[in-house]
Amino acid sequence: MQVKTDTKEKFHVITVKEPSLTASMTDDLTECLMAFLQKEVKNLVLVLKETTHVEEAAAKKLVELQQSFYESGASFVICELQAQVEEALDKMELLELLNVTPTESEAWDIVQMEEIEREMFGEDS
Repeated sequence: MQVKTDTKEKFHVITVKEPSLTASMTDDLTECLMAFLQKEVKNLVLVLKETTHVEEAAAKKLVELQQSFYESGASFVICELQAQVEEALDKMELLELLNVTPTESEAWDIVQMEEIEREMFGEDS
């Protein structure tokens, strides 16, 4: 699976360079993204602007990966979905389970807000 990684101060931007996310790619997807939970900066923005098709198994894997990130105290935001991918996720009833934003900039904002929330929550404990 081809991806482009861009590391920022509070998060990593991973751009998937594949036209399709298929069931056979779920292991690669998991290996690629879960590795970021081992880094000091764990937050992830997944850019899917080049992806025009997502199989159901891969979509379900995205939901599982997002859950793993949140359980580990890290953000996982998907952005720049193609209309047909968004429609497919909606038909699979998975879109509402994913943290999705229209633009990368909005995804950055979500990550930063969640970081602030975690810091505040951590101080209250």
